[in-house]
Amino acid sequence: MTLKPTPLNPFPAEGTFLTGELLTQVRERFLHVDICPYSGKRIFFENAGGSLTLESVVTRGAEVAGIPDNEHRDNPASRAMSAIVAEGRDDLATFFGASGGVIFGGESGTECLFRVIRAAALSVEAGGSVLASAVEHPATFDAAAQWARRTGRDWIEVPFDVVTGLVTAAHYADCVRPDTRIATILHTSPVTGMSMDIAEIVQAIRAVAPECMIIVDGIQHAPHGFLAVDDYGVDAYVISPYKAYCRFNNGYAWLSGRLSVIEHDRLSGKPADAWELGSRDPSALVGVSMMVDYLDWLGAHFTDEVPRRARLLAAGQAMQAHERALVNRLLHGGAGLPGLCDYPGLHLIGQADAPQREGVVSFAVEGIEAKRIVSELGARGIRVHARSDDVFSGNILRPLGLKAVTRVSLAHYNSVDEIDACLGVLSEVLPRQ
Repeated sequence: MTLKPTPLNPFPAEGTFLTGELLTQVRERFLHVDICPYSGKRIFFENAGGSLTLESVVTRGAEVAGIPDNEHRDNPASRAMSAIVAEGRDDLATFFGASGGVIFGGESGTECLFRVIRAAALSVEAGGSVLASAVEHPATFDAAAQWARRTGRDWIEVPFDVVTGLVTAAHYADCVRPDTRIATILHTSPVTGMSMDIAEIVQAIRAVAPECMIIVDGIQHAPHGFLAVDDYGVDAYVISPYKAYCRFNNGYAWLSGRLSVIEHDRLSGKPADAWELGSRDPSALVGVSMMVDYLDWLGAHFTDEVPRRARLLAAGQAMQAHERALVNRLLHGGAGLPGLCDYPGLHLIGQADAPQREGVVSFAVEGIEAKRIVSELGARGIRVHARSDDVFSGNILRPLGLKAVTRVSLAHYNSVDEIDACLGVLSEVLPRQ
């Protein structure tokens, strides 16, 4: 969701840094903020690969993980585990912004997306088409292509704007047909860094194919603001908590009422909308609760409203504002340091000041391989990543005409001092002419 100044969102479009005192408190709540246990002191700008982890997620999760008791037994420990699971589910619904539907957990966000797309492809009316955009992660792009082929449907690749890094409602409108059965949408790209207008895209699809099952990959968007699935009009929305301050252990999918009861893998005696197979991991769900508690705490610095959901919205707006200010500094420089836009041989993915950019800046430099830039920055304590024309990013980079890009990915716990340190190192690595 794009940051827009309104009475409910007072932050300017160019962003506003968190105060130094609050940022210090934020950073104190995360593990390994500026020191890697394997390489020593470093600045972490690889958040699109997985965020820093809240200390409370690890400590509370370890406590719960050590409990041997399963749910649905007649003993106090079992009842405690059930209470943790129930609270985690409620907190997930608050995080998703979901007043109804079904939420289930899987091995990862990618696994959840493949499973939902498979079930939809095997259950909706035969024939027709399946839509996916080239800007998407393979979690949806590949799953949509594979299940269109396996079910004998037309697979239609929706193009994206290589200048802006966005796929828009107009792109989908050009591709959707009355017989489009399934469409996938990426909320935010971990390569271009751009956030798509989900509601507008959904409106364009449903204007032509009102019964289309619409499935959204929200994995990259989840840590950069707030979710509002009640407002999107979609049938599925998937996240991976390891990108939202939790551990590498689960993905979660929200499903609409109608999608939740299509034919899918489940135990025969379970309700028609049951998607989870096997026992839940209470330590994973308590981690979600710790994450939501953290956002609740952060949001309380920006609103006096009591409902937990309102504080999550306030936290999301403040996070967006801080990240926007960090991105502006990275792109345009400051304190006498040149920004990325000051290097003539640098090709920025997406437009520099696009309001849709969420915490990711990817670029290519003429004559310098992306992996070399990553290595040079890494040797100087700046951790970034190169995305290449491979299984994960090839479908995005090929339309851009690029073999690889250097990706700097930020989060709300990063500081302007870290940005300036990165700019200082880049001034040593990148040519100015």
